[in-house]
Formats: sequence, structure tokens, C-alpha cells
Amino acid sequence: MELQNTVKEALNALYHHPDDTVRMQADRWLQDFQGTIDAWQVADNLLHDATSNLETLIFCSQTLRSKVQRDIEELPSSEAVRALQDSLNTLLKKFHKGPPKVRTQISIAVAALAVHVPAEDWGGGGIVSWLQDEMNSHPEYVPGFLELLTVLPEEVYNYKIAARPERRRRFEKELTSQMEVALSILTACLQINELKEKVLEAFASWLRLKHRIHGSVLASHPLVLTALSSLHSEILSEASVNVISELIHYSAAGSSGGAAVNMPLIQVIVPQIMNLKAQLTDSSKDEEDVKAIARLFADMGDSYVELIAAGSDESMVIVHALLEVASHPEFDIASMTFNFWHSLQLILTKRDSHISYGNEASAEAERNRRLLVFRSAYESLVSLVSFRVQYPRDYQDLSLEDLKEFKQTRYDLASSTSSTLTESLMLLAVADVLIDAASVLGGDATLKILYTKLVEGVACCGNEHSEWRPAEAALFCIRAISNYVSVIEAEVMPQVMTLLPKLPQQPQLLQTVCLTVGAYSKWLDAASSDPSILASVLGMLTSGMGVSEDSAAAAALAFRHICDDCRKKLCGYLDGLYNVYRTAVNGEGCLKVSAEDSLHLVEALSMVITELPQDDAKKALEMLCLPVVTPLQEVINQGPEVLHKKHPRDLTVHIDRFAYIFRHVNHPEAVADAIQRLWPIFKAIFDIRAWDMRTMESLCRACKYAVRTSKRYMGITIGAILEEIQGLYQQHQQPCFLYLSSEVIKIFGSDPSCASYLQNLIEALFKRTICLLTSIDEFTSRPDVADDCFLLASRCIRYCSQLFIPSPVFPSLVDCAMMGITVQHREASNSILTFLSDIFDLVKSCKGEEYLSLRDSVIIPRGASITRILIASLTGALPSSRLETVTYALLALTRAYRVQALEWAKESVSLIPLTAVAEVERTRFLQALSDAASGADVNALMGPIEELSDVCRRNRTVQEIVKGALKPHELNMVPVS
Repeated sequence: MELQNTVKEALNALYHHPDDTVRMQADRWLQDFQGTIDAWQVADNLLHDATSNLETLIFCSQTLRSKVQRDIEELPSSEAVRALQDSLNTLLKKFHKGPPKVRTQISIAVAALAVHVPAEDWGGGGIVSWLQDEMNSHPEYVPGFLELLTVLPEEVYNYKIAARPERRRRFEKELTSQMEVALSILTACLQINELKEKVLEAFASWLRLKHRIHGSVLASHPLVLTALSSLHSEILSEASVNVISELIHYSAAGSSGGAAVNMPLIQVIVPQIMNLKAQLTDSSKDEEDVKAIARLFADMGDSYVELIAAGSDESMVIVHALLEVASHPEFDIASMTFNFWHSLQLILTKRDSHISYGNEASAEAERNRRLLVFRSAYESLVSLVSFRVQYPRDYQDLSLEDLKEFKQTRYDLASSTSSTLTESLMLLAVADVLIDAASVLGGDATLKILYTKLVEGVACCGNEHSEWRPAEAALFCIRAISNYVSVIEAEVMPQVMTLLPKLPQQPQLLQTVCLTVGAYSKWLDAASSDPSILASVLGMLTSGMGVSEDSAAAAALAFRHICDDCRKKLCGYLDGLYNVYRTAVNGEGCLKVSAEDSLHLVEALSMVITELPQDDAKKALEMLCLPVVTPLQEVINQGPEVLHKKHPRDLTVHIDRFAYIFRHVNHPEAVADAIQRLWPIFKAIFDIRAWDMRTMESLCRACKYAVRTSKRYMGITIGAILEEIQGLYQQHQQPCFLYLSSEVIKIFGSDPSCASYLQNLIEALFKRTICLLTSIDEFTSRPDVADDCFLLASRCIRYCSQLFIPSPVFPSLVDCAMMGITVQHREASNSILTFLSDIFDLVKSCKGEEYLSLRDSVIIPRGASITRILIASLTGALPSSRLETVTYALLALTRAYRVQALEWAKESVSLIPLTAVAEVERTRFLQALSDAASGADVNALMGPIEELSDVCRRNRTVQEIVKGALKPHELNMVPVS
């Protein structure tokens, strides 16, 4: 009773206390309470207590629901489970007309209990038969039982329920086998008029099960007919829409036999939906009703796309209806059809879609017939969607963050996966639809349609309002299909290019002009036999760099694309290009190119220089480096103290440009000469700024690209670089020193002439790193060091195993890896696991087979511990998102050591108590490993391994048991000699 009162007081404080601190403390206490064993009895008592208020009832019903889902194994006996079952039944009846939130939580709790408890415990016939008996015996409680019937099938796929996989599969079969009983209950409930909506909700829920009821049966079923008739009621029933939507999906699903088997059902559904077409444009209709009707048309299109693609007269009626949905002014409604247009495009354009038509000629003829049939639909679609990408009139009212995202999406036709900004998502969706249309119509034909929109938009630019948005939208669309327009297109593109310089210098319009020019760089290369076209385009881009930061960014990007694709033609323009580059990099004149966007210009010039002959390239490279090296030299000339105090950005802005130069000037000897000349400057920065991570990362990146491009032309400079970072790493453990070393190993690892200094390098770096990473806490605090250390170690295995495996640091590094496998940092953990996998797969490495016995002398004494840690990682020590990487490492170990590895795995799994992992689950897991040892396909073995992982993670209690059982004894580090 005392604990019950404490719960009530905590809830009162949570909802009503004026002090935020007290509310937070109450919330924390209540959350902790929900995890206790006492929560079972207290929540149950308070739910039965007639004096409990609504807040208490909601909290206790949620608590009981979560306890049933996750912590059922806390109950001490089958009698306790039976008592819970009886109590929940009583509560379900008590709240049949009570607060809906409480009733729902109790219904979910009963459904979750049914997942855990076998069918026999519900009276032999399973929970659905039990429910039928209860409803027959107590008709007054039918509303409450109906909610339980609704949530039951939903719990089949609820992985919050900590049920064993085998029990979950059996529960699904139990429900599927009782489908007819469930539908008979629902049919009987149709007689109660006020329950009709809830009956249809429950029916929709049951349809999501893989039930295999024949389409001809469903076509005349009272529940289906009720749902169809409800579509035409004054107030459109959401439940009836959900039912019809599920029926559409079911009738086309392969698991139900597909459209051919379910044609009787399809023939009932489609006419009823088509009768709703007029309501799409009925202005008196509520928007939510229109959205629901549009959803049915979209579902019909998505599900029956294979049938529609045949191009029959009947299917074209559906296509025209979908075009009507696509024309709706609300984007949320119009965009419902976009997936259909994409799916249809894939069928129409895929060559093997028509293989059933016999020989290749017949298949091609059928493909062309279908493309012709759907041509007008896609032409209409282009016109219907193109206006939707206009800049919103109120775009300047967007928040700074939203405006930045909107501009960025328009800039690079991509957006973050977490984007929620409607305007950004709209741009991407329309761009995808235009690409689908271009795939069907051809890029050149689509361009013609969009060009008419551009001409209309240009006319608007000259009207009294100087409206630039339609022209900008048309250009956005033209840019979106650039990859589909032929490079030899000679009718429309020349006219587009002629129009562009005449458009107003409005910043947003100019940005899209520049981006469009860049998108058609390949066309410019193929079409510009007349040098004046390129000159005109470059002039337009240079002008764009001076109008606004946005247009400058777009112009710089376009500049890069054009220099990439037209590089041969632009060799003769190098002086002019260089002047633009120098002006932008030095910040001279009126150009508004940011430091970040100037990298596009660096890359652009670098690609043109690549096309020059060797001697000319060396001179051009010197000129390219001059504006970059000068400010760095000036800082160094002012002395070490000034260099030490400089803000990292003052240095990295220039060093990053070197990285781009070395990466994109594909003249190995010229780059090698350049890095040799620049080395004194780089060394000065290394020596004075080794403490500064940002500067070191930038400098190592520049060196990395120099090494990657120059390769063996690096000569003595590579030795100087390695000597520098080897020495600096002892004092300043910058992860980028390790990363740069791994790049060197990749290129020079197999070169015998480099063996001596590479051996010294890796031993020095690994010895120092091993001294840093002596516990899991150190791995956690230095994840970047761990990540780059084991990336380097993997490179050593792959490219210079002859130096690394015999090295005295190898055993110590294996011990270090064992210590850090369970670090929670994703990249660090993955690098460690990859390193171990590479050791186990040594036979795949260059000359690796020669060192198997040395490897075995290190791994076999540690095999049992490694296996134990890997199984601990599978079963909860690492997040489930790492499962694939951990599994690969374990299977690689098993393939390498076969019988021995199986013994190690048996030893580890036997430590887990049977209360956590049943014998059948152990056996399936070990059998999967045995199959791996025999060479079975890895993908086929994932099921039992994932199942063991799921079983061990099913709730906190089990996780703690498994963690305690598999936690290895204190790992001993072998000292490095």
C-alpha cells in the first residue's frame, strides 16, 4: 500500500507540481519504478482500485503493458502467469466503456500475453476461440473485446515483445489458422450499427496477416461488401478506406497468389474505386476525404502496375484517373501517384519485361507498342509536375535553417535523408518524376516539352511584374533531365544556350542558369565545335561569380563540370581560366566565391592541366600552386611564434587547395616535383603545428593525395614524410598520421626497396598506439586513434604481411584488438573487427599463405577468448546494427579453424544459462557455424545467428544474464619487446 501511495504522489508531482526539478525527479523515479518487479503488483492493484484517477490508470495500464511485453520472465511460475491472465480479462471487462487510452493499453497487454502463452492456455482453441466464447457469454463487453481482436494481429510483428522467435512464429500460425473464426466474429458484430467502424478497423488489421483466403471468397464476403458500400456514404469512413487499401495490396501480393488468382476480388474493387473519380475534383469535399480517395487510386496504381502496363483500354482509364490525382493542386495528394509512374517506367523500359512475348523481335515490338500507348500520359505528366518546383513566393520567410536546406537541395538536387522540409522533398520528388518521364519519352522529347515552359517563363520575365520564378522552374526541370538528353541534340539545346545570357541577373535565377550550364557540360563538349559557345558560357559563369554568393557557388560548380568534360578544348583557354582562378583564390576583384567553393575552381584547373603534355603540365602546376603557396610562405617567414598562433582555418584554407591539386592533376612526375619543392613548407607546419588536429588532418590529406598520385615517383620525399610523422606521433598521437601511413603501406607495402623503413614505421607507430590503448576506457576516449590504428593494421595484412605478421608487435596488436572489440564507437569497432577478419582470412592476402603457421601461433592460444568476445558482441555487447560485421568475423574465424573454432564456440555458448538461451537455439546457432566451417554460403547462415542475437537481447534481464556469463576474464596484454 505504501508503494502504491508513492506512485500516486509521484504522478501528482509529475503532472501538477510547479517546480520543473521536482517534475523531472518524479519522472525519473517513475521510469525506474517501471523496471522493478514490484511494478507488476502495484500497477495491477491500482488498476483494480476504484479510487484511482485517470492519470494513475493511464500510467499503470502502460506499465502493465510494457511489463507483459518485455518482462514476462520475471513472473515466478505458470500460476503467476495464469493469475495475470485472469486479472487482465477482468480489467478488459471493467474498462470496456472506460477511458479509451486505458482500454487500448490493456488490450495490447492481453495480446502481448497471447504471444508469450501457448494456445492451450486459452482453453485449447487459442485466444481467438477464447475471445469468441467470451463475447458469446458476455455480449455487454463486446466493444472492449473488439479492440482486443483489432490489436491481436498487429502484435505478430511487434518486436517490442520479448518472445522467443520460435514462439513468435507459432503465434502467427495460430492466428492465421483462426482467421475464419475472427472473420465470423466480425461479421456477427456488423449487426450492431454503432460498432461498424470498429469492425472494419479490426478487419483491416486481420487482412495484414498472410491468411491465403481466396479472392473469390473475399469478393462476396459481407465485410468486404460493407467496406465498399461505406465508400459512398456521406462521411467517408477512414476504416473502410483502410480495408479497401489492404484488399488492394492483398489481391496483388505474391503470397496470396497474385492478381491472376484474385481477379474476382479485383473486378469487385476497381469499379467501386473508379466511381469515386468525380470526387477528386469536387470542391465541396473535405480535403481529408479527397486525400483518402486519392490514396485508393494510388494504391490501385502501385499494386496493379503490372496489369496496367499491358496498356489495355481498361488500364488506360485507371491511368487517366491517376493523372487527375497528379494534377491536384495539393502536392501531398498529387505526389501519391509518383511511385506508380516510377514503377510503370521500370516495366516499360526494362528489356526483359517483355520476354514472355517469345523471340526478341516480338518482345521489342511489344515494348515499343506499350511505350507508344503511354507516351501521351507521360507527356501530360511532365506538364503537370513542372510548375511545382517554382520558388515559393514566401521563400524568404523560411527560417534560416530551412532556407539553407531549401537552397542546398536546389543546388545539388539532393537532400539529407532526415529532411522534413516539404519544399525540399517536393523538389527531389518532381526531379525523380521528370527522370521517369525522360526514361519513357526520351530525354530529347522531354526537353522539348520543358523548353516550351521555359519560353513561357522568359516571357514572364519581360512583363510588368518581372516574374522570374516560372523561367527558373523550367530551368530547374531542364537541369534535372540533363543525363537523359542526347549530347548530339541540335534542335532545342542551342536555343536554350542562346536564351540563357539574355535572362535577368536575378540571383536565384542566375544560380539555376549556372547550374543548368554545368549540368550540360557533356553536351557542350560534343556540340561546341564553335569556340565562341564555350567562350560565351565561361563569360556567363564568370559574371555569375560576381552577383551573389549563391550564384558564385553555382558558377564555380559549373566551372568544374565544364573543365572536367571539355578539358581538351579548354587547354587553349588556360590563361583566362587561370586569371579567374587566381582572382577567386586570392579574394581579389568583385568575385564572391567562398573559400569552400574555390575548391571547385582548383579542381577545374587541375583537370585541364592533366591534359597538357608533361613539360607544359609542370609549368602550369607551378602557376597553379603559386597563389596557394604564397600566403603560407608569408606566415612561415614571420617566424615560429606567428605560425604557432595562427587560427587553423588560416592555414587549412590553403592546404586543402593543395590536396585538391595533388588529387586531380594526374601527372605523377609533376606532382612529385611539386611536393618535393613544397616539402620545406610542409615540414615547417608539421614541426610547429603537430599539436593542432585540424591542421594536421588537412596536411596529411594533402600528403595522402600526393602519395596516391605520384606513387613511386615520390623518391626521397616519401622517406622524409614518413620520418617526420613517425617522430611526431611519439609526442602527438594524431590519428591522421596513422591514416597517412596506411596510404603509404597500400602503395609501397610490396616494394622490397621500402621494406626496411616501412618495418621501422609500423613497429614505431603500433608500439606507441598499444601503449595508449590499454583498456576499453582508453578505446572509448580515443576512438579515432583506434579506428586509424586498425585500419593501418588491416592494410599491413593485405599489402605487407611479410613485414607485419613476423613482427614482434603483431601478438600485442591482437591482444589490443581483443581489448577494444566492444568499444561502442561504430568506426573504431568496425576497424577492429575488420582487422581480425583479415587475420582469419590471411590466405587471401598477398603472400599471406606463407605466414599461416606464424598467425596460428598467435591466434590459437587466444582463440577461445576471441570467440567468447565475438559471441558476447553478437548477443548484446555491441548494438544490433553491428551484427553483420561481427558475424563475418566469427564466420571467418570458423572457416579458418574449423573443428577448433566449433569447440571454442560450444564452450562459449554453454556458459549462457538455459533460462536465457534454450537448447534448440544453441543447437541451431552451432549448426550454422558448423555449416560455415564446411563452406556453406554465409547468407544462408544469418537466420540462426540473428535469432541467437534477438533471443539474448529480448529484455534487460536476459541481457544482463548473458553479459555476465560471457564477460571474459581480465584480458592480459603481451608487452611489446
